[in-house]
Order: sequence, then structure tokens, then C-alpha cells
Amino acid sequence: MARYTGPKSKIARKFKEPIFGPDKALDKKPYAPGMHGNSRKRKKLSEYAIQLSEKQKAKYTYGVLERQFAKTFKLAATKRGITGENLLKFLEARLDNTVYRLGIAPTRSAARQLVSHKHILVNGEVVNIPSYSLRPGDTVAVREKSKSLEAVTDSLNGGKKRFSWLEWNDKDMSGIFLNLPDRAEIPENIKEQLIVELYSK
Repeated sequence: MARYTGPKSKIARKFKEPIFGPDKALDKKPYAPGMHGNSRKRKKLSEYAIQLSEKQKAKYTYGVLERQFAKTFKLAATKRGITGENLLKFLEARLDNTVYRLGIAPTRSAARQLVSHKHILVNGEVVNIPSYSLRPGDTVAVREKSKSLEAVTDSLNGGKKRFSWLEWNDKDMSGIFLNLPDRAEIPENIKEQLIVELYSK
């Protein structure tokens, strides 16, 4: 499946947030990209433009393309609860995102690559589908022959933040997806209600 492979710093500057991780370019130029830089007067965005921008931010953050994002939203809308919160919960339950959250990979794109290259096990079985949706109680582990990969060991030694809905076993290089996280536990700065309003038009 196609993925965004363009300049990530440009996207981070567009949203004025390090959505792909720490970015020196964003620190040096904390304004939108463009030949006129910060001097250009920007028009006031319409309500639709603001909502669309929020959806794009969520898509870039989780590395999901339009069709898959729309499919996830549709699923979130059919579940009980608040649609916007359900959307973020389902995005957090993706296998590539969980591999990233567990600290096995430094970024979501790196996590997606580990999954695609069959370095990750779910409940003891190889799963190479990044969008695979985890259920509470599922175990995510690094494949035995992949535990010595430099990319994996470097990431795990980087002191990754731990999350309440995930339980990590450093000895076995495995983690348990305990439950879908509450909205307050998800650190991403996404205004999910704007996305709901966009889809409801």
C-alpha cells in the first residue's frame, strides 16, 4: 500500500507540531512552509478547512491513508460511545502503533516496517499486517531471531515512555495490549470532534 514518503519536516511545520517525532527543522522554523516564510499573511481558514486539516493531521500522525481512515471512522461510528474517541481508540489498537508505543520501534513508520518484514508476533503467530487490530489480552512480541536487530535494541534502550493500557516484559521483549485506552490517556494533540463534524456534513 502506498505511503507518504515526502519531506516530513514540511508536514510538521504545516501543522506546527512534531507529529513524526522530534524535528530540528521545526525548532528552527516554527512557521508554515513556503517561499515567503513567516512574513506571508495567511487568510483566515474556513470551518471546513480547519476540520479537513485536523483529519489530515490524524492521518499523517498514524500513517493511515484516506480509504483506511474512512473505514476506521465508519467502524467507530457504529460502536457505542463517543465516535471521535472511538476513532482514536481504534487507531491506537493498530499493530504498528502498538509496536511503536511499546518502544520496539522509534517511530510509527519504523514499526510498520518491522511488522511488514515479519519481525513481530501476535499471540505467538507472525502477523505482517500493520493495520491489524489488537484486542484486549493480545500479546505482541519480537520474533526470536529478530531480538538482536540493532534497530530494535537501540529503540528499546532509548528509554521509551510506558502507557497504562500496555504491559511490557523487558526480559521476553513482549507486551500485552490490556485494553483500549481512554481518550485522556492518548497523548496525541488531535481534536477528534472536528473530524466527526467533517464526516457528518
